[in-house]
Formats: sequence, structure tokens, C-alpha cells
Amino acid sequence: MVIAIVLLLSLLFILGPQWWATYTFRRYGGISPRIPGNGASLARHLLEHFDITDVQVEEGKQGSDHYDPARRVVSLGADNYHNNSLTAIAVAAHEVGHAIQHHRNDRLLALRTRLVTLAASTQQLGAGAMFLLPLVMIVTRVPAAGLVMAAIGLGSMASATLVHLVTLPVEIDASFGKALPILKQGRYVGEADEKAVRRILRAAALTYVAGSLASLLNLARWFAFLRRA
Repeated sequence: MVIAIVLLLSLLFILGPQWWATYTFRRYGGISPRIPGNGASLARHLLEHFDITDVQVEEGKQGSDHYDPARRVVSLGADNYHNNSLTAIAVAAHEVGHAIQHHRNDRLLALRTRLVTLAASTQQLGAGAMFLLPLVMIVTRVPAAGLVMAAIGLGSMASATLVHLVTLPVEIDASFGKALPILKQGRYVGEADEKAVRRILRAAALTYVAGSLASLLNLARWFAFLRRA
């Protein structure tokens, strides 16, 4: 019974932020007559305003809003690309916030980009190491060999966890260090909508929390397994 409760709480702890973000995006995703343009037009306007001429705006898959620093593209899902909703303009401003970070050579964004590349190259190696760990222990019967394999596996998981942890302050800055001041100072949203926009930007920043928590939980689970082994 206790194990079931712990598992349920862990699931809610990890998936709760993602559920809340999805709910918030849908809640404020309706067409608003107070907003003159859609997410795509605002993104292009902001990029031009900040003299970021090497970044394009494109329509991506639904729910796949992101900024790609390698391609220099702000990608907005269909609804946020075409609609003039509070969600559309807030998410567009958030993603442009990442483009501004890149344009200004933000150190955390640069670090995250390098860590993503490193994590991608080590995750496959780490997954293979953890898969082969029991076999190596049985065949070699040498504890040191198993420890080496375990270290490789845990190292790859730790790199993914580090990516998530670095991502959080990058996302928070894109929402509240960049997007919110831009939307307020440029009067793209009125005072009546500011509270809702804050909620949307908070949701945009916290979409990565679920991944961070899941990564930490997975790392802790493997540590616990190895301690019992």
C-alpha cells in the first residue's frame, strides 16, 4: 500500500506540471478580439524590432513550440502560429525570448546547447552499458568491470539530468526576463490580460519541469539499484 502511494505521488509530482501547462494553454487559447495579430506575426515583428535578421519563423507540429539555435528558427505549433489568442502571443514572445538569448550570446543557453550535444552522444553509450551490466557481471565475475559499466551508464544519465537542470533557468529567463517585459513595455497586452499572460509564461517555462523531475527520479532509482547490487 505504501509503495503504491509513493508511486502515485511520484507520478503526480512528475506529470503535474505538464498537465497544468496543457490546461493553461488551452484555457487561454481562444481567439481574442483584443489582439490584432497572430503568434507568427508577433514573432516576426519582435525579431525585426530587436534587429535579429538571421532567425526565421515557421509553422511546426502542434504542441512543438520551440527555438532551434542550430537552424535559427522560431517554430510555433499550428494554433499558436495562426491564432490571435493570449496563449499564441505569450508563447511566441517566449520563443523569441530564446532567440534574443542566442543573439546576445547568453552563457546559460550556450552551455545548454553544448550539453545537449554531449548528452546525445553519450546516452546511447550509457543505455548500452546499463543493458550489458548484468551480463558483464556474470561473465567476468570481476566487480571492477561492473563498476566501470555502471559508471558509464550513470554518467550518461547524469548528463541528461544536467541538461534539464540548466534548461530551467534558461526557460524562466525567456518567460520573465524577456517575454513579459517585452509584452508589457510594448503594450502588446493590456493590464486586464497581464495576469493570464503571466500564467501562460509560467506554464511555458515549466513544460521542462516534468522532464527534469523524471530524469532525477530515474537517476536516483539506478543509484538505489546499484547500492543494493
